[in-house]
Amino acid sequence: MAEKPSIHGLVADFDSPERLMGAIKAARKAGYSKMEAYTPFPIHGIDDAMGAKQSNLGYFVVCGGAVGMTIAILLQWWTGAVAYPLVIAGKPFFSFEPSIPIIFELTVLFSAFVAVFGMIAMNGLPRLYHPIFNYSGHKAITDDRFVLIIEASDREFDATATRDFLAAQGADKLELIEA
Repeated sequence: MAEKPSIHGLVADFDSPERLMGAIKAARKAGYSKMEAYTPFPIHGIDDAMGAKQSNLGYFVVCGGAVGMTIAILLQWWTGAVAYPLVIAGKPFFSFEPSIPIIFELTVLFSAFVAVFGMIAMNGLPRLYHPIFNYSGHKAITDDRFVLIIEASDREFDATATRDFLAAQGADKLELIEA
């Protein structure tokens, strides 16, 4: 006997960004919290309307830059003062001033690596499959459609009540998608 497929959520398709934003605001007011919006272009204010949290990536990037700066200082100090102590023209074994370009470069390098790889990790990439691909109109999302998904894992989700709620918000098409 085949298992019944689990439901990922309910997809509501809208024809304009205004209708989508109205539906998002109404859904948040109704208590829905687990939802995702897909649009063909960025919409100002959609993150705030959905209640998206601020990313922690900036803190990781600052920490990566600090690690890069520390490594640069320690590497140049160790090389000049411990491993190969050479007195050239009466200069000290380690001087901070000529080290500034290397410190800058390693700070930027480590920050960039943390930013790129942190963004990839925090976005859960590479993701080769997402339940939105089960939506019959998923190809139009990148063209001219505005889609809101309310996930089945939301505590307020009820297939019939959520369908009625989204229909009242002016959704052109409603479809349950499998996980």
